[in-house]
Amino acid sequence: MTKVSLELIQQLRDKTGVGMMDCKKALIEADGDMDKAIELLRKKGASVAEKRSGNATAEGLIHAYIHPGAQIGVLLEINCETDFVARTADIKQFAQDVCMHITALKPLYVSPAQVDAAYLEKERKFFREQLIEQGKPEKMVDQIVEGKIQKMYADICLLDQKFVKNDQITVNDLLKDLIAKMGESIKIIRFSRFEIGG
Repeated sequence: MTKVSLELIQQLRDKTGVGMMDCKKALIEADGDMDKAIELLRKKGASVAEKRSGNATAEGLIHAYIHPGAQIGVLLEINCETDFVARTADIKQFAQDVCMHITALKPLYVSPAQVDAAYLEKERKFFREQLIEQGKPEKMVDQIVEGKIQKMYADICLLDQKFVKNDQITVNDLLKDLIAKMGESIKIIRFSRFEIGG
């Protein structure tokens, strides 16, 4: 069994915010490799998120963010399982980061499931006509259209966007990391972005 130093465990904890025992286990499993340990913790977070996704989220918070200069503001609703978690500094920091992200990247929807069906159909039709005009083979058109739709989701859906503070992860990855850390289901329900003259 690989022995890992307390210093290395602390470094991983500082980077991920995950508990000391989970950090120690991940580092042992990764033979002391920090990047591999972070990846293991991220996978664990995804599996915790999956297990807890069906749990009722009747608690939560509404976070208000006003961007410096008071020209842009965001209201964000986050739901979780317990009032205790809703009041933690981790949730508040997450809400603040997500609001700053919304300010900068202007998503239209939380997730692909919320995208308006009529809007989606119109975009599909537009992409299809465009590809046929370009002379793409008929059998490839649908596949290319789906690829374009997925790329569109990454532009307009909050959870699919690259996180503004770290473009190596999506907002959904950030959420899964938080779920793993807090050990309960957490959901971004809705947001409103306000901009003067916008």
